[in-house]
Amino acid sequence: MKNAIKRLLLLSISLVAFLELAAQSGGGSGSNWLMYGLVALVTIIAFAFIFQVGDSFLALEAKQIGIDHEEENIAIFPKWNEIFKTKLPEHLEGKEVKILKKGHDILLEGKAKAVVQNIKVKSFALQPKNFVGMSPIPKVVVEVGEHVLAGQEIFFDKKRPEIKYVAPVSGEIAAVNRAEKRSIAEVVILPDGEIEYKAFKAPNPMMASREEIVQFLLESGAWTMIRQRPYNMPAESEVVPRDIFISTFDSAPLAPDLDYIVEGQSIPFQKGLDVLNRLTGGSVYLGLKASEEETLSPTFSGAVGVKKVYFKGKHPVGNVGVQIHHIKPMANNDIVWTLGVQEVLTIGKLFTENRFDASRIVALVGAELEEPKYVRTYIGANTGELVKDNIKSNNNRLVSGDVLSGQQKSDKQFLNYYDDQLTVLAEGDDYELFGWLLPIEMRPSISNTFPNFLFPKQEFVANTNTHGEKRAFVVSSDYEQVMPMDIYVQPLMKAIMVSDFERMEGLGITELVEEDVALCEFACTSKMPLQKILRQGLDEMRAQG
Repeated sequence: MKNAIKRLLLLSISLVAFLELAAQSGGGSGSNWLMYGLVALVTIIAFAFIFQVGDSFLALEAKQIGIDHEEENIAIFPKWNEIFKTKLPEHLEGKEVKILKKGHDILLEGKAKAVVQNIKVKSFALQPKNFVGMSPIPKVVVEVGEHVLAGQEIFFDKKRPEIKYVAPVSGEIAAVNRAEKRSIAEVVILPDGEIEYKAFKAPNPMMASREEIVQFLLESGAWTMIRQRPYNMPAESEVVPRDIFISTFDSAPLAPDLDYIVEGQSIPFQKGLDVLNRLTGGSVYLGLKASEEETLSPTFSGAVGVKKVYFKGKHPVGNVGVQIHHIKPMANNDIVWTLGVQEVLTIGKLFTENRFDASRIVALVGAELEEPKYVRTYIGANTGELVKDNIKSNNNRLVSGDVLSGQQKSDKQFLNYYDDQLTVLAEGDDYELFGWLLPIEMRPSISNTFPNFLFPKQEFVANTNTHGEKRAFVVSSDYEQVMPMDIYVQPLMKAIMVSDFERMEGLGITELVEEDVALCEFACTSKMPLQKILRQGLDEMRAQG
């Protein structure tokens, strides 16, 4: 209300000044115009004040009966964005739809075909570094040569021993590989021909207490499916989150089609949602894709006991962090939990099948593959075996995840714990003469220097060349073009670089994780490692408590 009154006063002062100027230049007739204008101005102010007071009373009344007046737009007159809003397809009418104007879609060749193949992988691994905040040397409770069942504990964090990290498959512990300072890089498992599962007895989520459900998830290893914001770390079991958020689509380049992945899995997905509903004092939110055609999976559209919000826009519209920001932004002391779709399925199957099912449908994508496709495997599969005999050339790079926020892997390493995409890119070790001075060949870019804007459906063959080196951190509008959150990325990054904790918090660092600034890093004129800087800031904030 205060802002509205300020704007009205400024408008009034401007109008009075204009009328006075007109009166001085118009003589006697100008004085009449001044009088008429002042009367009209007083009338407008009076009506505006009445309507503003009326809106305030309506908001108070709505609050008393439990209605969010901003979300429901409780007001005497509709807002401008409601009068001139974008017309939605018929199947989205009456639903809550968020339309994001900022972002950028990177269209690449090598999308996975809609076919799932079973593939035999000879080794899997749990990697402690996949879990934010874990001790470099967790306590390993198995020995090399020991046989384990899927769902059997492998290690735990000495700082949080209640959370068990369990085997994704049954088989023999082949190695405990170490990295710098004797930190544990991975615990490698050679799988059995047929997976054997540790038996669990799941409680009835509708009858059991929250404490019983939490304890069961901790003991079974399924608790690791849940991540907590801020910091994107495994959730704290003693905390009750404000809300839980699940994005049902991924807008990153070559990302897997989650509607396709969950086909025929409505029962475990709904059971997972039922369990999550018992863990929060707030709501479970599903972020759904608002497409022009009604192509949404019935697994998502038919989910019950959740709040559904549809999103339309360009990447990073599918990021759960972006969706949280537009559904119910985090305040400084808020804690929320997030899960991926396949993590929800794992929790659901634990309660429907009484076993820890770490199976995953992984998208093998990229123009360097002979056959981009979906494969059925398990968490932590060996990357080289996933793409064996399916790569066109030897000069390439394997990326666990997408091209923007994924991690480089060798063919002897393993998919990260939360990833369901393996991208194969050509190495960008060939350099162009004069570089950007001769913008001849089109490439993924937000700049109109290249004629990409003339071909909006053009797909590109990606490589790892950054087309430039790290430079001075110059001010530009590139971040603002692609960042659909009310966060000033460049001031935040500079605050992190000088360890200004108060400014970092004020600029919204707790709302972000690496994937939320990955597109900004792609668009960055200065070639700054924004994701690395952000993680440094988050780790410092977490260490400060």
